[in-house]
Amino acid sequence: MANLQENQNIEEPKIKGINAFVLMFIIILVMSVLTYIIPAGQYDRVEINGRMVVDPESFHYIDSSPVGFLEIFNSVHLGMLEGASIILFVFLFGGALGIMQKTGAIDSFIKVMASRFGKKEYVLIPILILIFASLGTLIGSAEDTLVYISIIIPLTMALGMDAITGFAIVMLGTLATGFTSGITNPFNIGVAQTIAELPIYSGMSYRIIVFVVFYLLTVIYIIRHAKKVKEDPAKGIYGKFKREDTVELSLDFKMSGRHLLALLVLLANFVALIVGVIKFQWYISEIGGVFLLSSIIMSVICKMSPNQMAEGFISGARDMVEGALIIGFAQTILVITTSGGLIDTILHFVANAVSVLPASINAVGMFLLQLCLNFLVPSGSGQAALTMPIMTPLADLIGVTRQTAVLAFQFGDGISNMVIPTSGVLLAGLAIAGIPFSKWFKWVFPYFVIQTTLAIMLLIIAHVMNYGPF
Repeated sequence: MANLQENQNIEEPKIKGINAFVLMFIIILVMSVLTYIIPAGQYDRVEINGRMVVDPESFHYIDSSPVGFLEIFNSVHLGMLEGASIILFVFLFGGALGIMQKTGAIDSFIKVMASRFGKKEYVLIPILILIFASLGTLIGSAEDTLVYISIIIPLTMALGMDAITGFAIVMLGTLATGFTSGITNPFNIGVAQTIAELPIYSGMSYRIIVFVVFYLLTVIYIIRHAKKVKEDPAKGIYGKFKREDTVELSLDFKMSGRHLLALLVLLANFVALIVGVIKFQWYISEIGGVFLLSSIIMSVICKMSPNQMAEGFISGARDMVEGALIIGFAQTILVITTSGGLIDTILHFVANAVSVLPASINAVGMFLLQLCLNFLVPSGSGQAALTMPIMTPLADLIGVTRQTAVLAFQFGDGISNMVIPTSGVLLAGLAIAGIPFSKWFKWVFPYFVIQTTLAIMLLIIAHVMNYGPF
């Protein structure tokens, strides 16, 4: 079997489609112009249980503060500062992954999986999706899944599929299926239920049903595409890879003892992360630290020198540059809309529009509102803190249970992350895979439409059954 690491040395093909940084800068310019058109408004913030939330009765107009020409460019730096913790986290993750890749253990894992599932890829895909979906729905994984893209894509390529299959396994599994269903996701369902004064993680049984529905959709959609590529490789989307990067499978490949032991350390790392996030409320600093520690232990097991470790770290971090920086550009949009006073004004007008909808589709209106607002605030916890203080009393007034309002929020927050060009995680992942946003949007849009339709049906069912406890 050809060495998959050689793929990195192959000259990359020219990728058509608008560059992610160009797309983001266009959006930055548009939002800057809107600060001259849309009147600035503001809600007062109050502290509830240690969290600053919106007072829904306090909206008032304020003096406009349009973003000046120079401020547009200054805002890029401010956006980088706002996203600094996540940007540095991505670099740290990339460096740790670079060390792991230099051990050869991950390469051996890919070869073993390719040889074992060479004729059973339609068994492997549902298993991988279930793993990533579980990370998203249980512990709220998002940015931390970016590093897996560099592992899963070579695996799907080795199985004769394309790069977008591997990318979709990670992204649709983690975000569209897991994060959106949010069985115990602390970053969306946990924050939203706290603000809505619901028992934490209540209504879990219905969210498990939601998880199953979205999981089946994701599996069917990805397998359907993978099957087409297997039959005709020309239909594949390969990003920065080439179709020729697929390799012939070796059915008798055996992993060395050191590589096996190193992979057991990696497995222990994932278990530690799950326990740490759930039990000890770890966030990106702890997660990044554990991942770095695991990479060093793996390198020691594989007898790497300190210089080789450093070279691997630098190489891995270098591969993450584009993906990390795009997160800062996404934050720039939030900086401009906040400084220009746009977010609260838009929220105020749209919330008023939802309140006049017929009672039977109020929950659907809430969902569509959250779907649109995620363009401006593509952060689960951030959007919950902004919108739930308004959606909670609104739900009481229009006859929608608070639990249904939370469900509408989590659907709107999660589903739109797959198509909006302001989602830093999505664009960072696309940059790592070398897949243009335009190609991804075209590929994933039918999925988005189907999932949105399913979400509306699930919301109507929740409304009819008086999804509670209240």
